[in-house]
Amino acid sequence: MIDRTALKRYAKRMFIVGGLGAIAALSLIFYARHAVNQAAGGRVQTEVAQAAVSEVGLVLGANPELSDGRPNLYFEYRMDAAAALYHAGKIERLLVSGANPTPLYDESTAMKLALIKRGVPADSIARDYAGLRTLDSVVRAKEIFGCNEVMIISQAFHVERALYLAQEHDLNATGFAARDVNFAFGMKTKVREELARVKAVLDCKVLGTEPKYLGKEIYLATAD
Repeated sequence: MIDRTALKRYAKRMFIVGGLGAIAALSLIFYARHAVNQAAGGRVQTEVAQAAVSEVGLVLGANPELSDGRPNLYFEYRMDAAAALYHAGKIERLLVSGANPTPLYDESTAMKLALIKRGVPADSIARDYAGLRTLDSVVRAKEIFGCNEVMIISQAFHVERALYLAQEHDLNATGFAARDVNFAFGMKTKVREELARVKAVLDCKVLGTEPKYLGKEIYLATAD
């Protein structure tokens, strides 16, 4: 026979636990949003003419194509921004950092080829094949490629999170926000970004997460 009183007590406890869990999750989301916004405050430029001069532009990776074969506008707009900054003399070299998990998927090479098509000389572009995550790209720019300061190039929401990661890893960084996509195209990405910011805070403040691959330092001027 079911003990209805005990069942009600159990349901009440679960309701309270669930409510507290939801409050904790929302609190963490809002804290992460605040931490990222604070780190990026006043450090993200949107106009090429107003951008400060930087020795290295760190271009964050993206898949050049969508699952249906269409061009990924996030990728295209990042390449447009990086090329425009280079041609305006705002950056001396570009470090393109992306994932290369298989021979058939190589973000950094795709970025280099796209930049060459936009008139950037090949010898001004260095590739980081191990930019598996934004954290990896930021930390490796400092630890592997020896960058003391960089201009991070991506869409604004991504740049802001990267600036938080740079701050937490003592890398002097500014940001440039490439053109964003329309709301309908980028809605899922914006939702995922809230969770990515929570992960960034946890990685830095709790987990002490390091890049998957480090290794010997590479002199940026000789990297291809």
